[in-house]
Amino acid sequence: MSKLTPDLTFWAKQTVLVTGGAGFLGSHVVALLEKSRCRNISVPRSQTADLRIASVINDLLRKTRPTMIIHLAAVCGGIGANQAEPGRFFYDNAIMGIQLMEYARQCGVQKFVQVGTVCAYPKFTPVPFKETNLWNGFPEETNAPYGLAKKMLLVQAQAYREQYGFNAIYLLPANLYGPRDNFDLQTSHVIPALIRKVLEAKERGSDHIDVWGTGTPTREFLYVADAADGIVSAAERYNDAEPVNMGTGRAVSIRALVKLICKIAGYQGRIRWQAHKPDGQPSRRLDVSRAQKAFGFRAHTKLEEGLRLTLDWYQNRRAIREKAIA
Repeated sequence: MSKLTPDLTFWAKQTVLVTGGAGFLGSHVVALLEKSRCRNISVPRSQTADLRIASVINDLLRKTRPTMIIHLAAVCGGIGANQAEPGRFFYDNAIMGIQLMEYARQCGVQKFVQVGTVCAYPKFTPVPFKETNLWNGFPEETNAPYGLAKKMLLVQAQAYREQYGFNAIYLLPANLYGPRDNFDLQTSHVIPALIRKVLEAKERGSDHIDVWGTGTPTREFLYVADAADGIVSAAERYNDAEPVNMGTGRAVSIRALVKLICKIAGYQGRIRWQAHKPDGQPSRRLDVSRAQKAFGFRAHTKLEEGLRLTLDWYQNRRAIREKAIA
C-alpha cells in the first residue's frame, strides 16, 4: 500500500501514457494510478508500438493525447547483459527517450516524467551519492553505455525546460527488485538471479552455488512497490529541473545479500565466489533527502520483507506454470 495519499481530483483529470507500463516497474505504476482513480491510462506494447521509430511515437501521441507521460520503457539487465550488448543498451534507450520527449513537447504534453538509473553516477562517487555528484566522473565501465544514454535524457529535460518551458522531471531510483521482476539468468539483475540460483540449488540438492565477483561491493535496493509510490508522488507533486534520488538510504554488501536470501530460502549450501567475474561499481548508496523534502517520499519496505515477498511470488509463479504444463 502507498504511504502517500494521492490527490484523487488531480489524477481524475489526467490522461497518462505509461511507456513500459506492462513491464516490471510499469505494471506497479499503472496499478497505483488506477487506485488513484486515474481513468485514462494508455499502455503501449513494444510489439505494436516500437518507440525507436519516430513516426510510431507521433501516431501514438496523436491517438492517445496524453496530458502526462511517464517514460519507463527501457532495455536493461544485469552486468552480463550490459557487457553482451552495450551498443543496443545505448542506442535503444537514448533514441526512445530523446524522440519521445521531443514529440511530447511538440504535442503539448503538460508533464514528462523520466525515470533514469543509478548507473548514471560516476564509478567512484562519494557515498552517499548526492545528485550534485552526477557529473563528477565517468560511470562504471560495465554499464556505462546504459547509464550515459539515460543521463542524456536529464540533459534534454533540463534544456527543454530552459528553452521551451517544458515540465520534464528526472528521477534516479536505486536498484529495483520485487514481484514480476525478470528471473532469466542471462539478463536479470542480481536479486532475481540469486533467488533463482538458490531455489534451484536447493531443489537439486546441490551443496553449492556460484556467484559472480567477490561479494564485497555494496548496493542499495528499492522494493518495486515503493518505487511506484515515489514515481506517482513525484508525477503529482514535483515540478523542478533538478534530478531526484529515490531509495532507502541503506546499503548491503552482496555477500550479506546472498546469505540473507539463502536464509529466507532455507538453503545451507556453500557459496563459491567467482572472483574473476566483474563486481561492477564498488559501492552504491543514495542520499535520499531531496525526495523526502520535495514530494514527501520515503521507502517503507525493509529488505528482508521485500525479499520474502519476491521469493514467494516467484515460487507461486513457478508452481502455477508447472501445474499448467502438467
